[in-house]
Amino acid sequence: MAEPTNAAPRDPGDLGFEAIVYEKAPPRATIRLARPEVLNAFDFRMLREIARACEDASWDDEIRVVVVTGTGRAFCVGADLASWGEELLGRPDEYWKWFGAFKDMHDRLRELGKPTIARINGIAVGGGNELQMACDLAVIVDDAYIRHVGLEHGSVPAGGATQWLQLLVGDRRAREIVLLCDEVPAAQAAEWGLVNRSVPAGELDAVVDEWVESLARKLPQATRYAKVQLNVWRDLAWHQTVGHARDWLALSMLSDETQEAVRGFLEGRKR
Repeated sequence: MAEPTNAAPRDPGDLGFEAIVYEKAPPRATIRLARPEVLNAFDFRMLREIARACEDASWDDEIRVVVVTGTGRAFCVGADLASWGEELLGRPDEYWKWFGAFKDMHDRLRELGKPTIARINGIAVGGGNELQMACDLAVIVDDAYIRHVGLEHGSVPAGGATQWLQLLVGDRRAREIVLLCDEVPAAQAAEWGLVNRSVPAGELDAVVDEWVESLARKLPQATRYAKVQLNVWRDLAWHQTVGHARDWLALSMLSDETQEAVRGFLEGRKR
């Protein structure tokens, strides 16, 4: 992937992305996660590519709205535990680097200065829910669900969920989602305020198009500053906790509990 030499936007085809598809059709840019074989799970490359696409969109004055979506039957299921098992278990320094890429992706998405829409085309699990929460608006297909499973698979969802769920759904519901690890059906997610709308698959693009058209009519500088102000509680919670979370989660790669949980998941063993 060629590195930028200045703040000029690039043609998406010049960026060499492999884990995402990045498209620009002003006033919209679309970031589509493109690892359907693993339900769009994050690997290091995908995290870096999302961050770079957000950077490019932030530099392109013709782009007014960024849409984030997935390929296939999932939006995103969070971290790729297969790569964790091979590369990160027992290696806290390597996990610390991986989480740094995850944090950078979140920061660039939240701070790109333009409205963002999560087009949730399928299930959103773990970091996939944290990705959609980092967007300004979210619409989900009505046959999908949202879920956190970190407490069953050797992790803590401190990459956005523990910071932002309380702000979106309230403290009791946030605890229910994180501690029970139950599925939250699309309609319930909309009722709780975890997303804005739940719609049939055939209506998903119409809602996104409606929002893009409306957002693109707004004044860009005023919109950018409004977004900064709206982010104040998210940013406060995030920056108060994410550095500690990064270190704690890195050290957890050494624990028997985490190693057993991840290996059990990869071997298909049920708890």
